[in-house]
Amino acid sequence: MTAAIIDGKAISNLLRKEIAREVEEFRAETGITPGLAVILVGDDPASQTYVRNKERSTVKVGMYSEVHRLPAETSQQDLLNLVNELNNDPKIHGILVQLPLPRHIDENTVIEAIAPGKDVDGFHAVNAGRLLIGQESFLPCTPYGIMELLKHEQVELKGKHAVVVGRSNIVGKPVALLLLREHATVTICHSRTADLGAMTRQADVLVVAVGKPNFITGDMIKPGAVVIDVGINRVDDQLVGDVEFASAKEVAGKITPVPGGVGPMTITMLLKNTLLAAKRC
Repeated sequence: MTAAIIDGKAISNLLRKEIAREVEEFRAETGITPGLAVILVGDDPASQTYVRNKERSTVKVGMYSEVHRLPAETSQQDLLNLVNELNNDPKIHGILVQLPLPRHIDENTVIEAIAPGKDVDGFHAVNAGRLLIGQESFLPCTPYGIMELLKHEQVELKGKHAVVVGRSNIVGKPVALLLLREHATVTICHSRTADLGAMTRQADVLVVAVGKPNFITGDMIKPGAVVIDVGINRVDDQLVGDVEFASAKEVAGKITPVPGGVGPMTITMLLKNTLLAAKRC
């Protein structure tokens, strides 16, 4: 059996066309253009690429885009002052601070400084707490994108066993909560899990987000399972996922590739959150 490939790029393009249509309608009805501000501190090459992609995507769907590029030596207080200015700027509906930040800046302090109503990354404790208790909130973009992929692929989650490998606040924990919300039975695995393979082989839906190239191999996957690979790792000038794709695709029923799987969905859901923020203001 060879797995069906979940084409995140194609699904993302469909969703962005819908977002662009909604932005146009919203602007026609209210005169408001949804605005996204992105802050980049330092010159990390990967972060620069991500920010350029976000800026290009924002403009393409008809939104207003602002990018603030700050030197690596920017003080934490200066960064907090900028965040506060954007919190009070009526043309900005969403604020994103590109991570990672330089070591002298505390990421949690900066994230908590963003107004929860403009936290389109879904990282603020208020939005995380609302997600936990099932209230309306901004969903973290990568987990949100994963759920949209599963929805598009018509993957039945109710009563299924979903295994999440990785327990980060950005992906692992929130995607587990979203899977629970859809009535899956969820197991979270991590670096202290005994016999990881025994757990992953039980998964009807397997989500892997550990940042280790080719960490999950085909013999660790249940035949016919849906495999969502969140990892993006550079190995010998190639991008590979956390799942060893060649062996996994011979066992899984559906699988996301790297690149072209989860990655394109993350920016798409950022755009969707920004539009939602504008509608709520």
